[in-house]
Amino acid sequence: MLKGMFPVLPTPFHDDRAIDPAGLQRVAEFAIAGGADGVVFPGFASEVDDLDGAERRTLLTALTEAVAGRVPIIAGASSPTVAETVARCREAESLGIRHVMIQAPKSVGATADDVTAFYAAIAREVPGLEIVLQNAPAPRGSDLAPATVVAIARDNPAIRYVKEETLPSGAAISHLVANRPASVAGILGGGGARYIVEEYSRGACGAMPAAEFTDLHVALDRAWRGGDIAQARRIYELLLPLLVIQAFSRMRFTKYVLTRRGILRNDVVRAKIAPLDAHDRAEIDALLDRIADRMHVAPLRATP
Repeated sequence: MLKGMFPVLPTPFHDDRAIDPAGLQRVAEFAIAGGADGVVFPGFASEVDDLDGAERRTLLTALTEAVAGRVPIIAGASSPTVAETVARCREAESLGIRHVMIQAPKSVGATADDVTAFYAAIAREVPGLEIVLQNAPAPRGSDLAPATVVAIARDNPAIRYVKEETLPSGAAISHLVANRPASVAGILGGGGARYIVEEYSRGACGAMPAAEFTDLHVALDRAWRGGDIAQARRIYELLLPLLVIQAFSRMRFTKYVLTRRGILRNDVVRAKIAPLDAHDRAEIDALLDRIADRMHVAPLRATP
């Protein structure tokens, strides 16, 4: 069973915005050193919409080489059509990956029948894979109602997990945990771990946040599972001001923090996200300094 912390890895770019597979491998090593229970790539936090097919293949291959079976890889396979999604799934399967995360495209509709048919068509083509159904909020995601997700999963035993990140996610997770069919092994949280305490308290089996605080998120997860809820809440409260900034700076924030931690060399993005200005960086730096002693993997270095 997948449980615990599964960071969504960013896509590093060189200064000319070309992909940096070696940079992705460094991020994977950082995540594994931080105790990640698995890694996710590519996802929204990987700027997946700004990668072409060849780049996705190159990066996913580099990732599997770096991970070398030490932890599970959940491959993002979401695509606009069934045929493209199946192709992504087969690509992942050829690399030895057993889990794929798929969000149904809006083009298939949002009814239980429509989305069930979409997942069924994929499962028929790649019966050996376990599917993580991603339910992201609108406007980017399908924003499916909890009862709809349950109905879809009930008719698709290949759906083994649900990543629930509609907003607010709490009531949806409670509904899914209480009503999930036996074929669904667990419910995972998303939303950048900004709501992780509520998600865990409602029965989520893990979370898929961005990667820059993997070691702290793992510490939170282990404290929670060990019954030290107060410690888990303390870690959450330390991270929350930073995650509030991450909510709007997204991949730019993730990459900036990873430069501060010595993992990446720049915060270059392809996504349409404004650069961090001097004030942004100073505020992030001040918040990072508050938690520097909690970071046991790749300590902070001087601001680039």
